[in-house]
Amino acid sequence: MGSKPASLAHTTLASTLVPPLTNTNNIIMLDNLTILIDAPVFIVDLLVNGILIGAIFVLAAYGMALVWGVMNIINVAQGEYVMLGGFVTLLVVKAGLHPLWGIPIAACVLFILGLILYRLILYRVVDRDIFISLLATFGISILLAQLINQLFGADVQTIDPGLGTWHFMDGMVTVSVTKVIAFSLALGLGLCLWFFLKHARIGQAIRATAQNAQAARILGIDTHRVYAITYGINAALCGTAGSLVIMAWAVHPYMGLPYTVRSFMVVIVAGLGNLPGVVLAGLGLGAAENFAGFIAGTEFQIAFVFLLMIAILIWRNRALKRQRRYLK
Repeated sequence: MGSKPASLAHTTLASTLVPPLTNTNNIIMLDNLTILIDAPVFIVDLLVNGILIGAIFVLAAYGMALVWGVMNIINVAQGEYVMLGGFVTLLVVKAGLHPLWGIPIAACVLFILGLILYRLILYRVVDRDIFISLLATFGISILLAQLINQLFGADVQTIDPGLGTWHFMDGMVTVSVTKVIAFSLALGLGLCLWFFLKHARIGQAIRATAQNAQAARILGIDTHRVYAITYGINAALCGTAGSLVIMAWAVHPYMGLPYTVRSFMVVIVAGLGNLPGVVLAGLGLGAAENFAGFIAGTEFQIAFVFLLMIAILIWRNRALKRQRRYLK
């Protein structure tokens, strides 16, 4: 007799703490899947827009791959640099210039900021344990988010560049011109980065430092100058991405973490020093995230990103264990 009230009490407590699950979300997901099956043109729309969205992720991931490969730093502030690029573009528009001017201006401003932050903070931790650099960049991310919150407030900011939208298949497939520009920039900057690292003198110094920093120092390369330029390039790439984000969607002071996670995932999948792999992984992530947002709802889109990161880390860890290696 005593066990029944106890079990009833536990059931009541559980139902109070965890609200009963409804079938609403499942029904919505099934309805959305049915739409994709009945109208395959929506699959084309989601795929095309997802690939174009992924181009913005590619820009930020270029920088993550560069900093990780050359400096052995996992930059936790990656998303905050993207956010800063958006707010620099907002200031450019408020100054009376066209939003597209925000792209080169944000890149230049973030490049200078990257140099300054390296000289002030990362200079002291670049040769130390990777955990120290994680803490340092995490502190930078908190500082930048709070600073922008104080200057601009926590409101969401967006810009309409007035570039219009292209329509295909009787208007069933719509493509924003801003996203097309992002895609073109991702490919163009990827080629420029490859050419720079391959043929420019400082690019060759960056590659030499990435391969063996101590040997590079012996050969007379100023590795700290190389690290500063590398970090500045990373910040400039993120600034370019942020300038496109505010034109395609919106920015706010606390938007950084998802972009950091996306960059991290892309680099983990592609591998360090693999620019074509970064492009493919970034575009694939954009497409997958777009489909997940349509099927499960936009409120689950960021959750999908984090779940995907966990899955990729498990897969990558198992792959490395089979090779008897570990993820540095």
